Amino acid sequence: MARITMREAISQALWEEMERDPKVFILGEEVGVWGGTYAVTKGFYDHFGPDRVRDTPIAEAAIVGSAIGAALTGLRPVAEIMTINFAFSAMDHIVNQAAKIHYMFGGQMTVPLVIRAVSGGGRQLGATHSQTPDAIFAHFPGLKVVAPGTPADAKGLLKAAIRSDDPVLFIEHATLYQVRGEVPEGDYIVPLGKSTVQREGRDLTLVTYSKMLEVSTKAADQLAREGIEVEIVDLRSLRPLDMGPVLASFKKTNRAVIVEEGWKSYGVGSEVAARLYEEAFDYVDAPIKRVAQKEVPLPYNRTLEQSAIPGVEDVITAVKEVLHG
Repeated sequence: MARITMREAISQALWEEMERDPKVFILGEEVGVWGGTYAVTKGFYDHFGPDRVRDTPIAEAAIVGSAIGAALTGLRPVAEIMTINFAFSAMDHIVNQAAKIHYMFGGQMTVPLVIRAVSGGGRQLGATHSQTPDAIFAHFPGLKVVAPGTPADAKGLLKAAIRSDDPVLFIEHATLYQVRGEVPEGDYIVPLGKSTVQREGRDLTLVTYSKMLEVSTKAADQLAREGIEVEIVDLRSLRPLDMGPVLASFKKTNRAVIVEEGWKSYGVGSEVAARLYEEAFDYVDAPIKRVAQKEVPLPYNRTLEQSAIPGVEDVITAVKEVLHG
């Protein structure tokens, strides 16, 4: 297997799907001649041409609205939103149209649409460009929400998303594009809505996804040097939410810490903790803890920004509190 960056894995998935299916096309701000804000679509315009790689105005509602229309005619658009913060400008199209059309028309129509959006902080882009509102979108039935934490999952999940007949919000973390990992070559697919155990352990279950998988793994490495072996479950998809591996791990360790970059209130961690209490209460040996971003608009100042985002030490502290009381 080749060891490539997440940027390369996403680009590879897009390229392969466009070669495989002529109905797949890309649209968004600067995706064509410029090659994408994060260089994911570099070279696509020259190879596939302007009909299949379409630069758009700076108008997120127009991007998503036209992509929905294209999907309804049988095409498979991949719409790029420069940052998930701008998706709020297209919120009506995403949650009132794309997510509901199949249901409201009794299954007569499908919306095979992928919306790629960059999420997360850590790049000093200010409070309105650094949010992690993943849980907001995962709240709505009819919309699948995917957030990979490894290059291999990024490739496999994006290919699965493009082939899905349902609308999928594909969330890419801004600081993971340079992360490297082994990625299978060829037609590699990871099913949507399937959590996975990324690290085996016996003492405690860490539930996480996206950027926080990297943070949790670093914390697990440090804890292992102290004789503490945590098991890491990567959600990968927030809707559908696959609790199977989470429950199986929790029933083995009897303790859990949930790590997310978004705010703690009404977040992904709240949902996972609630389900653990509802579905595995007899296995609870200690209160479940959540690690999340400080409840403030993310600061621009780098020191303040980093102090607000969950880090390795935050995870280690939470694990030890759960283990030792």
